[in-house]
Amino acid sequence: MKTLLKNLMIIVLSLGFAQKSLALKSSSTNPNKQHIKVALLLDTSNSMDGLIDQAKAQLWSIVNELSYAKCNNERPNLLISLYEYGNDNLNSKEGYIRQVIGFTNDLDDISKELFSLTTNGGSEFCGQVIQTSLNQLHWGKNPDDLKLIFIAGNEPFTQGEIHYKDAATNANEKDITVNTIFCGSYQQGINTKWKDGAMLTNGDYLAIDHNQRTVHIASPYDDAILELNKKLNKTYIGYGKRGQAKIAIQAAQDSEAATYSKANAVGRTISKSSHFYKNSTWDLVDAIESEEVVVEDLKESALPSELKGKSSKEIKAYVKEKSLERANIQQQVQELNRKRKAYVSKNVKKNTNGLENAMIKAIKEQGKKKNYKWEQ
Repeated sequence: MKTLLKNLMIIVLSLGFAQKSLALKSSSTNPNKQHIKVALLLDTSNSMDGLIDQAKAQLWSIVNELSYAKCNNERPNLLISLYEYGNDNLNSKEGYIRQVIGFTNDLDDISKELFSLTTNGGSEFCGQVIQTSLNQLHWGKNPDDLKLIFIAGNEPFTQGEIHYKDAATNANEKDITVNTIFCGSYQQGINTKWKDGAMLTNGDYLAIDHNQRTVHIASPYDDAILELNKKLNKTYIGYGKRGQAKIAIQAAQDSEAATYSKANAVGRTISKSSHFYKNSTWDLVDAIESEEVVVEDLKESALPSELKGKSSKEIKAYVKEKSLERANIQQQVQELNRKRKAYVSKNVKKNTNGLENAMIKAIKEQGKKKNYKWEQ
């Protein structure tokens, strides 16, 4: 009997140590427990071409500003979701609403989906699209998470079967702040209840000229940053079924950013040098660093051509070389960006980029309430 009890005690203690070890490993692979979660709800009806253009042109500036955030001395993770609403091409039974992409940290996918949006006439049901995002997305219960909805459009906020006040009540229950961006005059947005829609969750109400073209300030450091981007892309090692396809998407989104201006392409490069840009699902460097892949477990078919036939030791050495090379390039980009930011701040009279200003202003003000600070 004593021997049985002794053996049981050893098993219990062993299980306890194993659980503790797993917990420590889990915390080490994901040390950043806070998240900035942003759901962007964009009206894609006929009159919103300018809004979609602003979103495409200003995405990387917004991401870069978020990358400077800290909470409890840690860099938070970023998750973005995208919805479109008010478009006749969408399902009427679902309120002319579509989840374009759920919460993801894949910035290339966000960019790809954003650039795929097109406009068409439709009915804009603000309360319903807010409620849909509340229901469909995993918002979590971490009190340190900064959970934000940004809804942009230009029709009355009161349309649709779900009243915006009911959606606001549900948002408050989940600790989610709704920010409204009216595309038109400030007073018209107030008259059509966009301001009221924001105030119910202590969010920000802002009005923008959605047809105003984005202003990108060129700097003497842009060419050097873009040259570093070419080198940065060469540090990615695509693996598995998605590897080569994702490398192609990465290059395509570089090109999409450049369609708006050189400075916008620079903004994307800066985002790619931040802690937000992680691609462990297809890049071997990120996958091994985050301990999501064990080299010895990789099948030959999952390896890119340059690593086929290599031993585990040779693969690890190659990945480490690319990892160090990437870290060095990213550091150079960040150093040039500090100089670039100083130059731009001296040479821009006023930042008139509507969507970018509206979102960053709201995020910073609401972040302060949860001990978020901004520092580069």
